[in-house]
Amino acid sequence: MHIDIAFLPAFGAAFVLVFARVGTMLMLLPGLGEMSVPVRIRLTIAVLLTLVLYPLHRPDYAIDLREPGPVLLALAQELLIGFVLGMTARLTISALQTAGSVIAQQLGLGFVTAVDPTQGQQGLLLGNFLTLLGVTLIFATDLHHMVIAGLHDSYRLFRPGEIPDVSDVVTLITNTVAGAFRVGIQLSGPFLVFGLVFNVALGVLSRLMPQMQVYFVAVPLSIMIGFLILLIVVGAMMSGFLDYVGSVLRELAPFS
Repeated sequence: MHIDIAFLPAFGAAFVLVFARVGTMLMLLPGLGEMSVPVRIRLTIAVLLTLVLYPLHRPDYAIDLREPGPVLLALAQELLIGFVLGMTARLTISALQTAGSVIAQQLGLGFVTAVDPTQGQQGLLLGNFLTLLGVTLIFATDLHHMVIAGLHDSYRLFRPGEIPDVSDVVTLITNTVAGAFRVGIQLSGPFLVFGLVFNVALGVLSRLMPQMQVYFVAVPLSIMIGFLILLIVVGAMMSGFLDYVGSVLRELAPFS
């Protein structure tokens, strides 16, 4: 009996190209792509997602294996698309780090740092807390399913073999960065108002009572009132952040 296996190289090359897109995005994805997540778990998730998407998009790949140039070019394109998708999700989460930095400065906690598990580097403590809370809520509200839908829809937005438009990619990244900064400032709005009012009140108090040590009174009072405000508004902050994340993910998955 003769078994024809001539199709296997083309199938294997297509699988590698799908894995390149999925794996690159997963490497940058908040929550799953962190250094604290074991490599085997990340690799397993990437392979499973590739096995799900591969049968759906295998016909999209027209691969000529007679020369290495087209295959390497297709691999570079898939890596670029996965990078754009993953970086968009990563920049979206940075809104919470921006909000945490502003809040910490207003409360007098700008010097309190700890290792940020989502970035692998030092970050302000409040920013780390809000980032972890945001990632947890994304998984708790099943918004991460939109990421899988975005991967599926990316084959209609960025078809295999077509070089992504550089202007569109730059516009997407720019809008994402601007949106993350805007949302971060909006989330920290109550604390900006509190910081302005509190510092003006301290200035008036220091002029009325020059002999009082304003600094030693202001710092603990600012921290206590600030944490009380955070306790009151954290629910609304996270609700606004989830709405923002949902809008960004819906742009990445417009056909789902």
